[in-house]
Amino acid sequence: MSRVQVRNNEYDLIVLGSGAAGFSAAVTAAHKGLKVLLLEKDSDFGGTTAWSGGWIWSPRNLYATARGVNESPEDVRTYLKGVLGDYFDSRRADAFINGAPQMISFFAGNTSLQFEGDLGIPDTYGHLDGAGTGGRSAIAKPFDAKQLGKAFKHLKKPLNETTFYGLLIQSGPDLKAFMSVTRSFKSFVHVTKRMLRFGLDLVRFGRSTDLRNGNALIGRLMKSALDLGIELRSNVSVTGFVTEDSRVTGVETTEGLIHATKGVVLATGGFPNDVLTRRELFPRDSEHRTLATPAACGDGLRLAQSVGGKFKTAVASPAAYCPVSLVPWSKTKTGVFPHIIDRGKPGLIAVRADGKRFCNEGLGYHDFVVELQNACTDDEPAKAWMICDHRFLRRFGLGIVRPAPVPFGHWIKNGYLKTGKTIAELANACGIDAAGLQSTIENWNSGARRGEDTEFGRGTTPYMRLQGDAEYQPNPCVASIEQGPFYAVEVVPGSFGTFAGIAVDERCRVLNEENEPISGLYAAGTDAVSVFGGFYPAGGIAIGPALTFGYLAALDAVGGES
Repeated sequence: MSRVQVRNNEYDLIVLGSGAAGFSAAVTAAHKGLKVLLLEKDSDFGGTTAWSGGWIWSPRNLYATARGVNESPEDVRTYLKGVLGDYFDSRRADAFINGAPQMISFFAGNTSLQFEGDLGIPDTYGHLDGAGTGGRSAIAKPFDAKQLGKAFKHLKKPLNETTFYGLLIQSGPDLKAFMSVTRSFKSFVHVTKRMLRFGLDLVRFGRSTDLRNGNALIGRLMKSALDLGIELRSNVSVTGFVTEDSRVTGVETTEGLIHATKGVVLATGGFPNDVLTRRELFPRDSEHRTLATPAACGDGLRLAQSVGGKFKTAVASPAAYCPVSLVPWSKTKTGVFPHIIDRGKPGLIAVRADGKRFCNEGLGYHDFVVELQNACTDDEPAKAWMICDHRFLRRFGLGIVRPAPVPFGHWIKNGYLKTGKTIAELANACGIDAAGLQSTIENWNSGARRGEDTEFGRGTTPYMRLQGDAEYQPNPCVASIEQGPFYAVEVVPGSFGTFAGIAVDERCRVLNEENEPISGLYAAGTDAVSVFGGFYPAGGIAIGPALTFGYLAALDAVGGES
C-alpha cells in the first residue's frame, strides 16, 4: 500500500511502525488535529500485533468500573511493586497506570477501535498484594474487515499456527465453543455459523473477514486511521534522521527526506530478529525461536542510537518468553506454535530429558521458559516435552494438534507428535529417560487422583484455575495421565517480542546516555524498554503499554493536551 492520499514531504508527526503502538500514536495525534504520516517497512500493516492474541492489560478501564470493579491507582502500584521489585520505575509506572484507562476511554469514545471488557481474567501472580482477580483486561471487538474496503488487502494475514485453517478464534466463549463442539449443541450451532461465513469469505476474498484478536485490533485501528485521513505508506525503509540544532525534525527514507514539525515516534517492533543484539542479551539464543514478524529487527533501536539514544538492557529478562513447538508444514517450511493455553489444562505435565518436571506448568508462559532455562545445564539443550494421554489429546488438543473431531494422524507421521502405547515407549520415542519419566508419571498420578499437585501446587491461584477446565474437580488444573496411548510434543524457548529497549521517560521521550530527552524523538511499544522491567505481571502486558504509550507520546507531541 504505497499511499492513501497525495504525498508531500512535510507533516506534523511521523510514526515509524504499524503495530499497536504506531497506530495508537498516529490516530491520537490525527484526532488532535495533527497532520500524520505512518511509515511501515513491511509490505503490509499490523506488525507483530496483527499476529497476537490481542489482549490489552489496562487496569481501571471503563468496562471494569461500569461493572463494579473499583480499584485505586495504589492497588495497581502495590501489585507491580511486588512483581517488579527493584525494577519498579515509579514515574513510568504511574504514567501507565493513569494513562491506560484514559487511552481506553479515548479510543472507545472517538474512533472505530471498540473494546470488550473481561471480568474473568486474573493477574498472573494472585498470591501478591494488589493482584487483580478480573477486570483489568480488554480486547478489541470482532471486526468485519469489509469495512476497510480496498485497504483490507494490506492488513497482515494471521499466522497458520494460531488459526483454524485461517479462521481466527478468540479466547473466551468463542474458543470454548470450538473446544466443546462435539459435546454441546449450542457450541455446534456457534461453530457451524462461523464456519459457514468462513467458507463464503474464502470464496469472495480468499481469507476470513471475521477478524478477532490482534487482527481485529489492527483492523479497527487501520479503519480509524483511514477515517482521519492519516497517510499510510508501506515498503518504506528509514535510513536516518533529519536533525536541526540537536532536534529530530524528520527522516531520511528510500524515497527521500520527509520533515516533521512535531517530531518522530519510533514503534518498529523492537529487535526480536536482530541476530547480533539477541546473541549478546538472550540466554541460549541459538535455541531460541521468536514469534515476532521478521520485519522487527532493531531498526528503531539503531535509529535512536544514531542520535545518541540510550539502549537500556538492565531488565530481568530481555524478552517476553513463551514455550514454542516447531511445526513441520513441509520439508522446506517450519512454523512456530506458542503454547499458551494447553500447559495448564488437567492431564498434562512437562519434563526435561531426565523425565522429571522442572516447574509449575500452569504458571505464566514467560515463567515456564525462565524456569526451563534455569533448570538446564550448560551442555543440555534447552528443551522440554509436554506429556499427555489420549483422553487429554482428544479433549484439549496439544500444540498444533486440534481436539476431536479433527484428525491428527499426519502429525504423528511427520514427527511433530510423538506417541507410545506405554510410558516407556513414549520415552524412547522422545529420547527421555524412561525410568525417570515412569517415576514422574506415577508420582503425578498419585496426587492427581486426589486433585493435588504435590510437587508444584498447580491450581492454587485464580490465574492457574482459569487456565484449567472447570469440569474437573476438585482441581481444574489436575488430572491423572493413564489412558494410553500416550503423546508428547517437544518445546523450546520462544518469545513474543523484546523487553530491553530504548530508554524513555514517562512522556515517551527518548533519553540519551545522560538521561536527558532528545528533542523531537519518541519511542513506544517494544522499541522502548518495558515499563515492567522484564517481568510478565499479566496477559496483555505488551499491547496494553504499546497502546497507552503510543497515546501518551502523541499527546506530548501535540503539546500536553489530554
